[in-house]
Amino acid sequence: MKILKSLNKKNFTIYLVYLFFINLVFADEKPIDIWNIEKKNNQVISESNISTENLETNNQSSVYDLQTNKQKDTIKLDNEFLSKEIKIVGLYDPDEYGLSMDMWINSDGTRLKNLFENINKFNLSDDASDIMHISLLTNAHSPTKNITEQEFMRFKSEWLIKDANLELIEEYLIKNQSINLHPDLAKYLVDSYLSESNVKKSCEIFSKNTEPIQDEYLSKFNLYCLINYGKNEEAQLILDLKKELGFKDDYYENKVNYLFGYIDEVDKVISIKSILDFHLAHRTNSEFFYEPNEDTPKIIWKYLSSANLLYKIQDIEITDVEKISTIEKAVNDKNYSEVELFEFYKKFQFNINQFLNAKEAYKSLTSIEGRALLYQRILLTEEPKLKLEFIKILKDLFISDDIGDAFDFELKKFLSEIDIEDVPSNFTTFYSSNFNKKKIADKKIKYNSKILHQSKLINYFNGDYAKSKIEDDLDKFLKKIKKDKKYFVSKKDIIFLEALKSDGIEISKKYDSLYEINQSEMPADIQNLIDNNEIGAALLRVIEVIGPDKIENIDEDTIYFIINTLNQLNVDLIRNKLLLKVLPLKV
Repeated sequence: MKILKSLNKKNFTIYLVYLFFINLVFADEKPIDIWNIEKKNNQVISESNISTENLETNNQSSVYDLQTNKQKDTIKLDNEFLSKEIKIVGLYDPDEYGLSMDMWINSDGTRLKNLFENINKFNLSDDASDIMHISLLTNAHSPTKNITEQEFMRFKSEWLIKDANLELIEEYLIKNQSINLHPDLAKYLVDSYLSESNVKKSCEIFSKNTEPIQDEYLSKFNLYCLINYGKNEEAQLILDLKKELGFKDDYYENKVNYLFGYIDEVDKVISIKSILDFHLAHRTNSEFFYEPNEDTPKIIWKYLSSANLLYKIQDIEITDVEKISTIEKAVNDKNYSEVELFEFYKKFQFNINQFLNAKEAYKSLTSIEGRALLYQRILLTEEPKLKLEFIKILKDLFISDDIGDAFDFELKKFLSEIDIEDVPSNFTTFYSSNFNKKKIADKKIKYNSKILHQSKLINYFNGDYAKSKIEDDLDKFLKKIKKDKKYFVSKKDIIFLEALKSDGIEISKKYDSLYEINQSEMPADIQNLIDNNEIGAALLRVIEVIGPDKIENIDEDTIYFIINTLNQLNVDLIRNKLLLKVLPLKV
């Protein structure tokens, strides 16, 4: 029986006050709060918390804030108050990285918008991503010049979504209680977990949230989570309140009414409007079946895959080109098993002439048949050079159909079977770019006592040197260099010395003649950002410069002004991490 079915609008508020009073009286008898969070003195029950402030006789500050668009002018949470309440959101202590809470204050919003737009064009390298994390997630005041707090928060959300680190996103949202500041980010988080069929993780964020949820979709998700926890009475109360405030969603109500047990049969309509709608259709229908196609959203494909709802590729006929093509695109998007696709390719049959002349024969076949022929030919080939030729042709064929990532793991598997010494010179680039057995990060440092930036002195940036010792050892090394007329002070030597100077390490002026600094190497726009104390913007500019590149692959002149920028900003932890990648010799 629905809790508020018999209530009219006149006694609706009276009933709420009565519920509130009863809840206070019997609070100690309840084994657990419906939100599974620690109560504050004035918190009782709400979609996150209901307090006495939320139970006023007029509905203009309703705790649920779940009304339809036509009521938003009269029943709403004060967004302006919320933004003033939460001015500093982040995860990291600014002191930890040599930053401050005012790192964005002097930044011009127009410039920031351009920088964010440019950065979003890249798939940032790990080096650039690390700096981005620190820049956006350090506790700091938002910029105010030519940019609103909402715009700045949106940039944060967009970056975190692109970065796709779900644990980091969850930590950020919960620590700052910022679901309302970042509704799109919260939706991405719960949808991502649900697409993995992980309902428990999807719902965790709501049990840890202490703020009234404003977003309609997140509110519906929260209600479903209560049902999933078996808290039907609380969920029904919220649903009735939502309906009193104008909520109407026939599809959603049909599914939850079935879960409540009010109806025995659910509407078999399947909506792909959202992953929540799709999941509800699956959960409420024991005979659920959905056949995806090329227009099916990727997140639905992911859900079908994780829930083991995809049809078996081995059951598809090799003549069903449309279905095979759909599967190939799903594999490219990592929503279908690459192993299963290549096993399916083995079903195609070819004659001996096609195998012998595979380099030309594939051209007269359909794309799918051509890929199957080349794959089977690779399996039959032992000679490294010939095998590499077929592998490259197959990879190019996948790329030409815009499904290059469908041949990824299997490609690496093939390449792992070929020794680097057997790779012809014309295939070395292809081999190394698609298969790298040993990453630089895994290599060990080899010290060279004859080269300054490769000597053990670089351990200073690990924190292994006392100031007095580094000054003494450095003086001895420079004295030796000055006597050696053949020694050439490289750009990396200069980078090393300038970093030490920036940390206050004393270097005798008698060594000034060893090298000269060309101030023109520093980009004027970056220097202006530093001079204007636009710390956040300067870091974004460094991120833009690094872009998709590993720092160790960037030319020395560019590394010089990157390190120079970080020197001037006094962000030593970020700088030291980069220096330990670009200075040492690694083998």
